[in-house]
Amino acid sequence: MDYINSNKQAWEDAFDNSRPGWGENHLEKLINQTLPFFNQDVIVELKEVGLDGKTIAQFCCNNGRELLSAMQLNPKHGIGFDIAENFIEQATQMAAKIGRANCEFIACNLLDIDEKYHGKFDFIFFTVGAITWFEDLELLFSKVSKCLSPQGKLLINDYHPFTNMLPTPGEGAYDPKHLNRAVYSYFKKEPWVENNGMSYITPEYHSKTFTNFPHTLSDIINAVIHAGMSIQKLSEYDYDVGLSDVYNNKGFPLSFILVSEKMGREI
Repeated sequence: MDYINSNKQAWEDAFDNSRPGWGENHLEKLINQTLPFFNQDVIVELKEVGLDGKTIAQFCCNNGRELLSAMQLNPKHGIGFDIAENFIEQATQMAAKIGRANCEFIACNLLDIDEKYHGKFDFIFFTVGAITWFEDLELLFSKVSKCLSPQGKLLINDYHPFTNMLPTPGEGAYDPKHLNRAVYSYFKKEPWVENNGMSYITPEYHSKTFTNFPHTLSDIINAVIHAGMSIQKLSEYDYDVGLSDVYNNKGFPLSFILVSEKMGREI
């Protein structure tokens, strides 16, 4: 299954079918707000890592809004990678409009990032919904490790895998009167195959095929370790980061931030 090429086509199709005006306010926020597009817990971690003077990258950068936000912390250079060419084009246009000449965007499959970027980055980050696009996390984080400089750091902010057990509004299993019920297996292996568009960007429509893969927290942690990175911090939170707020503050782990550091050995 060539799911990566299929997802590229679906992702670019979603951009072409986005709601009127989607992304237009991103530029205004980048100009007028401090670190927009990050929640407060991520901001704390970014400041603790310290980006001043560093070379940074976002893998799966979407239209660049988060990387351009991170550039406010004064890194020397930033590069965003995403598979969708039209998202990258919008990111490049936004960078030019706000005068971020030290921030560039590249359209490519992350697993095929050119070797000239190996050892280049002091800091790489993934945000919500990115790693689920990859079936093999070992391959993904091996590429991350190759692209990090010695002692370079990786940050992941994403849905907690526990959320895969919870039905969300609109699903048949969802019952607002019983929000304490986990109805799906935590250890699901089959991918989600969907043709309903990308809800935060588009109205629902019969889209090209999106394929996403479930991963447990141990899958993520072990893949990072196997790629030659040590876990520095893992924080879990009881608030959602994009799916639905109906389970917030009910004692469920709904999101997480992981910070790791590249060790001396190569994988």
